[in-house]
Amino acid sequence: MSDAIDLLILPFQLPFMQYAFIISLMIAVPMALLSCLLVLKGWSLMGDAVSHAVLPGVVIAYIVNIPLAIGAFVAGMVCALGTGYLKENSRIKEDTVLGIVFSGMFGLGIVLYVKVESDVHLDHILFGDMLGIVPSDLLETGLISLAATLFLVLLRKDLLAHAFDPQHARAIGLPVRLLHYGLLAVLSLTVVGALKAVGIILSVAMLVSPGAIAFLITRRFSAMLLAAVAVAVSATICGIYLSFFIDSAPAPTIVLLMTGMFIAAFLRTVIHNRRIGRLPAAAADG
Repeated sequence: MSDAIDLLILPFQLPFMQYAFIISLMIAVPMALLSCLLVLKGWSLMGDAVSHAVLPGVVIAYIVNIPLAIGAFVAGMVCALGTGYLKENSRIKEDTVLGIVFSGMFGLGIVLYVKVESDVHLDHILFGDMLGIVPSDLLETGLISLAATLFLVLLRKDLLAHAFDPQHARAIGLPVRLLHYGLLAVLSLTVVGALKAVGIILSVAMLVSPGAIAFLITRRFSAMLLAAVAVAVSATICGIYLSFFIDSAPAPTIVLLMTGMFIAAFLRTVIHNRRIGRLPAAAADG
């Protein structure tokens, strides 16, 4: 019995697993809050675009020997601002612009990536290296997560108004342009914070799934935010813990759990709606 208990608590005792839990929880909160706004605004593809667009910035930062986070943030902002400019100055729809911009920047990043001879495993930027976290990574990610969370929490009402009706938000005096580009900046910053843990590719799921699940099971924005955080935190803890015993990579395991949670939430919603649809007929028969 004692051996079984020791085995169950082993993941929480190993330093590299402790670091994985800490950094993942740090990024789970701002990404969950951000995912709610992305889902409500129909910006889910924007998270995908920014996540892929940071790759050339990371490679260029490595080439010029500056912190990778700086290159990633600059590239993310170039993608976000470039998308906004193209949308405002052309007849092309936003989803088309996003597809062109993020695929182009990701293609550039791949070309640079394969040309660079590096002693650093840049594969970790694509897929994350949650089990290779060091204390300096925790500090960097912690500061990014704190800044992003404060922005999203303190301005949540203004951001909600802007998400639903930008014209109304402008009419009541909200700084619409500042909110728009501030949200894009926080999106880029959050993706940078997630690079070390889940990488570029898997961060897309972290930016969409919590908000989508919360949207299915809640009716108020405040409840949606709390539900999204609960989903992200629980999936993160369970995913890392489970990956230790099944010998899997933590980040993909977290994403698979979120996918399962989304399917469960969707089925619950479908069953609930069908039951509501039957109630009037049942009452009439009675």
